[in-house]
Amino acid sequence: MFLRQTVAPASEPISLSEAKAHLRVDISDDDTLITALITAARQFAETECTRALITQQWQLVLDAFPGPSLLGVPYGVPYSIPGHAILLDRPPVQSVESIQYQDMAGDWQTMPSTDYVAELQSAPARITPGFGKIWPITLPQIGAVKVNFTAGYGNAAAVPQGIKAWMLIRIATLYENREEVATMNRGKLEPLPYVDRLLDAYRVPML
Repeated sequence: MFLRQTVAPASEPISLSEAKAHLRVDISDDDTLITALITAARQFAETECTRALITQQWQLVLDAFPGPSLLGVPYGVPYSIPGHAILLDRPPVQSVESIQYQDMAGDWQTMPSTDYVAELQSAPARITPGFGKIWPITLPQIGAVKVNFTAGYGNAAAVPQGIKAWMLIRIATLYENREEVATMNRGKLEPLPYVDRLLDAYRVPML
């Protein structure tokens, strides 16, 4: 399985003016640096939560469609994960654009959207064949299945405040500490224990 971003988000959850207000920076000298830190903080938050924030596009590459197995409800997950389900690990998923596969002749085919069901509210999102349908037979070759989908909360206003608050704190930390180590001039440095807890409600459970 390989997941790659095909279209990056067109904007960030935190604007430059919001970040500068949090940092109490009035000059424009560091605008380029702060802009880069906003992107770094967003990417860090997305990695920590296994989520997409601003609208972006992804492609999941599989070697084959998942095989059948008994339905089950994993511990700590309030819904079933059928063995033949494709899981999309960058919630919230807005839409599934296409499911493509290589047939036995080696030609790429697009699966009709009426042949599968996409349940996009869960995290991760799930896709299974529709009732009475099965996954197509694919060429026994790596990378034979590609799922293209759009993910993210939408624009900056739709991103949860807990994530944006964490990003602002992370941006401030990166701005004030620009090296790998810190020189302790005024005593011991202590991390604030609540900071990373801001992301707890948004972390996608590991299955």
